[in-house]
Amino acid sequence: MFTSKKNRNAPLVLSAEKFDTLIGVGCKIQGTLMPEQSLRIDGTVEGDVRAAGKQQVSVVVGPQGRIKGGIHAHRVVVAGTVQGDIHASERVELQTQCRVEGDIRYGSIAVEHGACLLGLLLKLEDEHIIADPQQHADAAIQKAQKPAANGAQ
Repeated sequence: MFTSKKNRNAPLVLSAEKFDTLIGVGCKIQGTLMPEQSLRIDGTVEGDVRAAGKQQVSVVVGPQGRIKGGIHAHRVVVAGTVQGDIHASERVELQTQCRVEGDIRYGSIAVEHGACLLGLLLKLEDEHIIADPQQHADAAIQKAQKPAANGAQ
């Protein structure tokens, strides 16, 4: 009667995730990180985090973690602070008390009550969005501004 099925949209359970790299609370890294395996950040990273190729790499920003740069990965979970854009080909999770200052491009998303986002949410639906995300972001901004401009007249 009760079966255990893995739900693609279920929250990522951090204890079940295998992290080959951990950046601890007292650690500060400057430069681009290019993980080939899942990565958890509890310290500070000043630079981009870019998963190599099409590997299914998860990037988790712990509650004390801070990133000043963009994140490109398969899955991204944010419990801390990110000052930069996030691009997750599969899923993004914004947990309670997190803060993201940047645009988020995602396959699917989960946002907990109390999460703070200062930026756009852009769903990756078509190949052209993935190929040229900036053009898609510009089109979304223009579309969002049209009703405001019409209402101001």
